Amino acid sequence: MKLIAACIVSFLITLVTGRFLLPELRRLKAGQSIREDGPTWHAGKSGTPTMGGLMFIFGILVTILVFGWDAMRAGSFAHLYVFAFAAVFGLIGFLDDFQKVKLHRNLGLTAIQKFALQLAAAVVFLCLMRYEGMLTPNLYIPFANTYIILNWVVYMIFAAFVIVGTVNAVNITDGIDGLAGSVTVPVALFFAVVGSWWGYENDLGVFAAAMVGGLIGFLVYNFHPAKVFMGDTGSLFLGGAVAGLAFAYDMPLVLLLVGIVYICETLSDIIQVAYFKATHGKRIFKMAPLHHHFELCGWSEVKLVTIFTLVSAVFCMLALWGVIGRYHF
Repeated sequence: MKLIAACIVSFLITLVTGRFLLPELRRLKAGQSIREDGPTWHAGKSGTPTMGGLMFIFGILVTILVFGWDAMRAGSFAHLYVFAFAAVFGLIGFLDDFQKVKLHRNLGLTAIQKFALQLAAAVVFLCLMRYEGMLTPNLYIPFANTYIILNWVVYMIFAAFVIVGTVNAVNITDGIDGLAGSVTVPVALFFAVVGSWWGYENDLGVFAAAMVGGLIGFLVYNFHPAKVFMGDTGSLFLGGAVAGLAFAYDMPLVLLLVGIVYICETLSDIIQVAYFKATHGKRIFKMAPLHHHFELCGWSEVKLVTIFTLVSAVFCMLALWGVIGRYHF
């Protein structure tokens, strides 16, 4: 019941926050500049307020402070660690969004600046998780219900790049109205269910449930036609939250399943660029990342979001099956 209540409260706080934040973003003229290399019809979205991710970040924060109070009194701060970690990525995204809004162009921080900041955040978080005893170098294998024991240095390098990769994969997925938020709802729900099963209901489960509610509240404003975009503020926060939860639960390989949409989006980008360079101008996809390819195939944004979300939900259910034997419940 606590997780359901946390979900509802986060939804309501996000919904109410949006009523105040949206007019303020419009007043500040915090409009998104649309990429020139995207589908031509996206040009009509130019000027739509961005940085809307602030509304669900605030909703999640208030919710975990209220519903995670018992855990904090008991000395467990896992939900706060994950939130702080995700918030650092959200701050990086905010700086990026602010530069875009200020300069009125679709380029913010340089790729090197983003990578350096994200890598530093990942390393600090992993060191904290290790210090708190929440992280082990035992790489859990879903379905097989076994572990591969790695050297700590190897594991930390692996983990840092998985985190940075996940964060940027979520960022790439945020390309059409409601997509990143919608496909992340089943992912957050997966972590909430696992938290309830494994006794993390008061901390990590609360965080995940608050994510579900916050994202649904945000989608009221972000679903097509979007009244606001989450911006890098929101997408980098979500990437940090998803990666942070996977490592806080000490099962990063589950990201291969729950993050299937993020992975496909990123791979489509990598394959397109590599093939374009290797063939001197030929393309595999009509446009990358993958959601743009399907748009050019005639899919509406609503159809695309619906199908991608269903794919995410199916793979999250598969992930539940894969980890169900880890703990008895």
